[in-house]
Amino acid sequence: MRASRAVPVIIIVLVAALAAPSAGTAGPPGPPRSLRVLGFNVHAGTGADGRLDLERVARVIENSGADVAALQEVDVHWSARSDYRDQAAELARLTGMNVFFAPIYDLDPEPGHSARRRFGVAVLSRYPIEAARNHLITRLSTIEPDPVPALAPGLAEVLVRVGTRPVRVYTTHLDHRADPAVRRAQVADTLDVIEDRQGGREATLLLGDFNAEPGAPELGPLFTRLTDVWPAVHQGAPSGSGATYPAHAPRARIDYVTFAGAGQVLRARSAEVPAVLASDHRPVSAEFALT
Repeated sequence: MRASRAVPVIIIVLVAALAAPSAGTAGPPGPPRSLRVLGFNVHAGTGADGRLDLERVARVIENSGADVAALQEVDVHWSARSDYRDQAAELARLTGMNVFFAPIYDLDPEPGHSARRRFGVAVLSRYPIEAARNHLITRLSTIEPDPVPALAPGLAEVLVRVGTRPVRVYTTHLDHRADPAVRRAQVADTLDVIEDRQGGREATLLLGDFNAEPGAPELGPLFTRLTDVWPAVHQGAPSGSGATYPAHAPRARIDYVTFAGAGQVLRARSAEVPAVLASDHRPVSAEFALT
């Protein structure tokens, strides 16, 4: 009788033990709830003090907490100004991030060197890069004599998956000249690329040095299709707020984070311009809630 009456007690104890969570055991991580991005014209690693220091650029990226960083003016074996280093690969190594480099210029090696000289834009990502492409947009060369506007590479696109959410990230560097004609063509080309690739299904980010302030007419079409994160977060901010250039005393807002969310996937949560001098530009950092 004692043995038979003990059986239910043992069963109850076992069931209770199986039902109770083990101390110190966490469940599987949930999907990411936010995405932090950084846009940064790194000036080939040369800071506002005129000193080449790529490690300083890497610290800015790391300190920002960026999941994705979109960079402009990146040298890859370009010249003595950056010690002929592969800055895209080195920044990936220094930050522990994945990288896609999209050259604007791709030239033969200089005498005494074997690697091709390349200069362009890059995307770093803590998430795996599932696909990448270097798109053509209108450009007016800064290295050819008597250039004319023509299609050339340098609009980088990467597809990353944040949890289960596909996010397309683009970065670009628009023309710097006072005449807005080339920038106007570049904006039109960029929007054509984004609309063709997006198809209204994916969250989209476009970051870059646009070389024009927010009220410039040539940027108008872009801001009708993409949202500028700075006014979205800092509503009613005074004129000049968010300036990025020149780094030592910013007075022009020419560096941007813009976005479009399919089904409102991206909701802007914060935006800031860190006061750093690792380049002649200051970066733009933004955080998005993933809804």
